[in-house]
Amino acid sequence: MTKLMEDSKYSESEDESSSLKQFEATDLSFDTVPDSPSLKSKVHEIESLHSKNPTPPLQTLRKFALSEGGLVCDELRRRIWPRLLSLDPGDAEPPPDHASLLAHPEYQQVVLDVNRSLKRFPPGIPYSRRVALQDQLTILILRVITKYPHLRYYQGYHDVAVTFLLVVGEDVAFQIMERLSTDHLKECMEPTMDKTSYLLNYIFPLIHRLHPALCEFLDRSGVGTMFCLPWFLTWYGHSLNRYRDVVRLYDYFLASPALLPLYLVATIVVHRQDEVFRTDCDMASVHCLLSNLSDDLPFEKLLQEATELYEKFPPESVEAEVKERCKREVLRRQQEDAMRKALVSKRARANNPSWVRRLRAWHVPHYKLILFTASIAFGFYAYLRGTPDAIDFVPR
Repeated sequence: MTKLMEDSKYSESEDESSSLKQFEATDLSFDTVPDSPSLKSKVHEIESLHSKNPTPPLQTLRKFALSEGGLVCDELRRRIWPRLLSLDPGDAEPPPDHASLLAHPEYQQVVLDVNRSLKRFPPGIPYSRRVALQDQLTILILRVITKYPHLRYYQGYHDVAVTFLLVVGEDVAFQIMERLSTDHLKECMEPTMDKTSYLLNYIFPLIHRLHPALCEFLDRSGVGTMFCLPWFLTWYGHSLNRYRDVVRLYDYFLASPALLPLYLVATIVVHRQDEVFRTDCDMASVHCLLSNLSDDLPFEKLLQEATELYEKFPPESVEAEVKERCKREVLRRQQEDAMRKALVSKRARANNPSWVRRLRAWHVPHYKLILFTASIAFGFYAYLRGTPDAIDFVPR
């Protein structure tokens, strides 16, 4: 449980407030510059560029983020990530008072999710630092959804937020999450998951472009799109075990169109085609296989393939197929609902006598049915009592 949960008077405590601020992004990062000579050379090239021009052209920074190895280390990400979104860290606004954050209706759910996100924190981090980081993450999320009441927090949002918190610190992370929440992730923050579900349907037309037989196999299995929902909602942060893979993907996504993460889904599935074809063609088997991301995926290759796929088949080129697939999905659900209702009705008829069904068809309430039945029985009894010839049939 975080300090923010333990102390409802958090906003009034200067000591606790200062304890949250003592751990800056540099203290919380846990990546190192790889030993690769080419990546070390890339770091030197970026540093030299910055020394000559503190604000390099955006296109140059995008090329660094997209090329092999991305931005290499968190020290460079700290400077370049805000620039990729055209943000100025100097414009970061101060956080609101904590009382308004604590009053947010999603507060309890945010705290629960943050407390479950331990695997995203630096390994071996001391307890006090972990608690401080959890509080910073909780505040970061609440700042966004408090400022934008139309945005709905979703489970997995904290996985995105914690990555930026670790790299750039609380204030700049707020700027980034604010921009992403009103742009890249805005469909995910709708009151319902309808728009997110719609977007996920892009993956099958894209897989079909790359491998028609594989797409047909997946359709036949009925696997649907839920296997990749956590990938899209968290920018793969929840599903990957290695920090360096997560931040590498974030380099790429920040420098790419908003739907690039979905194109990466398609290239990952096609990359795993041999595993898929060896799996039983049923929903449970295929979903179980695909929902687990391997740590040894060649992300540099897959990211380049995703970009090539995007350039060759941009979203508007497959939009008609996405709409048609969504229509078929709605029709399928309607048919399943009709079959379910028919089955329930059939079971109800089997469990009730025909005369009860007829009375219910006349909309006779249950208690009236009992009264009606009792009246008939009493009337028949009175009739027998008043009939001399029938006296022997009346119980004494």
